[in-house]
Amino acid sequence: MPATGSPLFDLTGQHAVVTGARRGIGLAIAAALAEAGADVTAVSAQLEPAGSEVQRRVEQAGRRYAGYQADFADRAAVTRLAGILTSADRPVDILVNNAGTIARAPAAEHGDEIWDRVLAIDLSSQFVLTRELGRAMIARRTGKIIFTASLLSFQGGINVPGYAAAKSGIAGLTRALANEWAQYGVNVNAIVPGYVATDNTEALRGDPARSTAILDRIPAGRWGEPADFAGVAVFLSSAAASYVHGALIPVDGGWLGR
Repeated sequence: MPATGSPLFDLTGQHAVVTGARRGIGLAIAAALAEAGADVTAVSAQLEPAGSEVQRRVEQAGRRYAGYQADFADRAAVTRLAGILTSADRPVDILVNNAGTIARAPAAEHGDEIWDRVLAIDLSSQFVLTRELGRAMIARRTGKIIFTASLLSFQGGINVPGYAAAKSGIAGLTRALANEWAQYGVNVNAIVPGYVATDNTEALRGDPARSTAILDRIPAGRWGEPADFAGVAVFLSSAAASYVHGALIPVDGGWLGR
């Protein structure tokens, strides 16, 4: 019985692929989907072959687990991953595109290598994997696809031009795919994290002035935690979201409403 206790949110029998699942938001989402009944395939560039925290939490929930390493900066690696997942005996019902990176440098010092790596991981590889798995979902006329967007899908940020461009692209890609694929019963949506206490925000949290300025604008008065994304991920993966297409759902403590 899933933890939600409602058939609307019951993911029993579903197979979810979660990228960037080794830690942070991806780990929290993978665990939440398992607790709701889904079996989970976790993907991360540095995922341990065995004994990872995501494996422990999925199996603790009584669900089946598989794990793969894939570097999303390497197009060939992403293509190989897509081939493995599409050729497996079991189809992918839920795809959570959470793999990502950030690089901080003023735009005038934002070198080509930084730009290319961030765009490859945060946007281009997301499209490649989604295109390949989405094709099978279209054929089956069912599927749930969830992107991880960002507040910088709506704002420019400071000293992160590559990240802002990629996450703005994710917002557009979410809507574009929803426009095409809703007619086939495939739901494409995005979660929009606010300022969350993860590795990506360590530099900001370590800067007293920036941290104070950020917290002063968040109505909830705190940094987000990975666990804050569990409920919305289960919702978007479930039958409860069957008529939700192309939505970007903020989980930001009220930042965008300020």
